Amino acid sequence: MCLQEDQSGDIIFYLKGADVVMSGIVQYNDWLEEECGNMAREGLRTLVVAKKSLTEEQYLEFETRYNAARMSVSDRVAQVAAVVESLEREMELLCVTGVEDRLQDRVRPTLELLRNAGIKNHAYAAWTTGSSEDSELLNEEDVEKPIEIWMLTGDKLETATCIAKSSRLVSRTQGLHVFKAVVTRTDAHLELNTFRKKQDCALVISGDSLEVCLQYYQHEFLELACGCPAVVCCRCSPTQKAEVVRLIQRHTGKRTAAVGDGGNDVSMIQAADAGIGIAGREGHQASLAADFSIPQFSHLARLLLVHGRRSYKRSASLSQFVIHRGLIITTMQAVFSSVFYFSSVALYQGFLMVGYATVYTMFPVFSLVLDKDVSGKIALTYPELYKELSKGRSLSFKTFLMWVLISIYQGGVIMYGALVLFEDEFIHIVAISFTSLILTELIMVALTVRTWHIIMVMAELFSLALYILSLVVLKDYFDAEFIQTTDFLWKVLIITLVSCLPLYILKFLRKKFSPPSYSKLS
Repeated sequence: MCLQEDQSGDIIFYLKGADVVMSGIVQYNDWLEEECGNMAREGLRTLVVAKKSLTEEQYLEFETRYNAARMSVSDRVAQVAAVVESLEREMELLCVTGVEDRLQDRVRPTLELLRNAGIKNHAYAAWTTGSSEDSELLNEEDVEKPIEIWMLTGDKLETATCIAKSSRLVSRTQGLHVFKAVVTRTDAHLELNTFRKKQDCALVISGDSLEVCLQYYQHEFLELACGCPAVVCCRCSPTQKAEVVRLIQRHTGKRTAAVGDGGNDVSMIQAADAGIGIAGREGHQASLAADFSIPQFSHLARLLLVHGRRSYKRSASLSQFVIHRGLIITTMQAVFSSVFYFSSVALYQGFLMVGYATVYTMFPVFSLVLDKDVSGKIALTYPELYKELSKGRSLSFKTFLMWVLISIYQGGVIMYGALVLFEDEFIHIVAISFTSLILTELIMVALTVRTWHIIMVMAELFSLALYILSLVVLKDYFDAEFIQTTDFLWKVLIITLVSCLPLYILKFLRKKFSPPSYSKLS
């Protein structure tokens, strides 16, 4: 920034930045590094301010070169940087400022909740109130292993270490290994061997040393670092933050999430599988670039443990029901074709097929996105419930096979029951089997729901009323006289009970003798 004094007319160029960068720009002094280190050890974020006096000729020359660089067609960014760099030399050191790097509210309890939930290697950034340069990286692995957190920050080593301890990222019982500054491959090899001998020890490493290790011993370093309870990387650039996210993704094969609140975290947020931006004092760059936006770091626990868990559970139920809805009618068509010597006649024609996939079953099935097994308060009180997600019990090959067997059983029961109980006319098979099919789908949704919502009830009643209306209106598909008889009603009732009652009994027995963990809490 350039200012011109009113009285003297002197032009002053002011510059601020991190002490590591500014130490090579300002004139030599013997107190800058020492004072910055003292402030960092007190947990303060340091900022160096310098100035440079310019004559009018020097300023005009700089302005001409700067404008020419900005108008350049090729290498515009590099040329502008070169012009600015020519001015940032031999500057006069003015002062060093120290700002308290106070943590946001409830950072420690949030980290504790994530640990209890078994979340690992999950990426998040800038969880202090004063900066957008702090970031952390995590990734999901087996819950039996201890949680591992990577903290990536642009701060000095002393400041980063102080934040890690104050947030309980590094517990009091854990050791702290400070990775020495390395420049060559030999230095990195020796330091990695030294670190290999440490056990249950958090790692602190600078961005320059991290770059050397990743250049020569990428696999070895990641193997050692991923076994640490916590990793603190100081003096990391935005590019390094994003690169670490990609390396964790490739090395572990797990999905990553990144959380940040400033412009320095945008590249890391975009590199992760799920980006979470914190909208705060640092602006809205991170929140606009992220997939999710939260007002402060403490809301991360609710985002993951409540909304994330519910989203997974709901998606699992919805996807399995979509499979069930398609497979049950496929089984019925297969049974029907096999009974009639594999004829190519469709069991349901015209609007019945379209209506089954849309108006008759769509609303109840899709209302499952409102289902929840436990309240948000219970999910936050017992974060261990989140561990079940990593075990894949809600959506796995076992659950897929179970729903396939249920679909085959119900489809076979409905079709064989209709064939056994129908009278001489084919239209009666259609009426009995299709009505039983619709009722079975509605009952299956009701058996799956764990917490009823008013929209779920309305969806069930609306679909049932719409189908009853169709029985009267669609005279080409249903015999109006037959559906009004008691024969039609008791046949449909028997088939529906045989297809659904065993499943209800099994669900009742499972809930009684081997209930899921969430049912014990709710």
